[in-house]
Amino acid sequence: MQEVNLTLTQTFFLAAQEGTYSAAARRLNISYQSVANHIRRLEQRVGEKLVVAKRGAKSISLTPRGTSLYRLLEPEFDAMLARLGSMIDKERPVIRIGMPQAIFFYLLAPVLTAFRQLHPNVEIVGYERDVSLPELIYSGTLDVCLSERYFGNTVMSQRVICHYQPALVCPAGWPLPANEAAVPKWALGRPLITYEPGQMLRNMALEYLSVDNEQPRVVVSTSTSASAKRCVDEGLGFALLPAWCIEETDDRIQCAALTNTPKIPIYFGEAAYLRSNPYVQSLYKLCLEVLAKSVEERGNRCKPLKARKPAASRKRAAS
Repeated sequence: MQEVNLTLTQTFFLAAQEGTYSAAARRLNISYQSVANHIRRLEQRVGEKLVVAKRGAKSISLTPRGTSLYRLLEPEFDAMLARLGSMIDKERPVIRIGMPQAIFFYLLAPVLTAFRQLHPNVEIVGYERDVSLPELIYSGTLDVCLSERYFGNTVMSQRVICHYQPALVCPAGWPLPANEAAVPKWALGRPLITYEPGQMLRNMALEYLSVDNEQPRVVVSTSTSASAKRCVDEGLGFALLPAWCIEETDDRIQCAALTNTPKIPIYFGEAAYLRSNPYVQSLYKLCLEVLAKSVEERGNRCKPLKARKPAASRKRAAS
């Protein structure tokens, strides 16, 4: 196998990306002639012409072989360079992981504890966000992400860790629906706390609660489950939230599992070139074991409506 020269490959990639030798030279902080020399040396290694640079022309064009090589590199090369730069800059390995704030807040701590026991010298950098995750991985800003969305991106591979179902969450003093089938009609006329427009859980909630094309009235939209739950805690309305975000100390709210709602997956995604990285593989296995177990155990705090005792029975049992 012919040895790959990263410097020559990077120069070609940037020249093809920028469309001129001058722009590539500025990004690499080298001379125009050095860029041209790098391209020529790479062409000698490949054995074919890659770039056509006409004398006096400002822009360059790629030959069919050059176009093929650029398309081969383009999906992941930027991310690889960013990752290499991060590894060189750091004295110890770093895993950068992005996810929605609620997953980090409610589910990730046990995973991090187990990971630290296995890899005490690896730093975990968390990015709490739910948007632009593929772009952040593509740019090399992130290595790994946890998300309820499947992005279908060739730069990032995704695998399902587990599934969960939303729960009905409302103030403790509210009467609950008699059963799950009664939830949509129960919701009409009641104030709904939900997520920002466009978020998957908002769309699912509005579709689930719709009765003859009539939907409950949204009074507060927010970006995180923790914020939505806080609004319910204040008595502003009810919400459909992940059951795993309910704490045993949440005594001002009540929840009921909704077994007839769609199952929502949580995906583990990583930059495709990092799939065999030992730290990424270790983190994936821990998510598969520890995070999935946390989702199940925390979700069991919300009982299905049909399994709940009537309020009078609960009072007699308490007395």
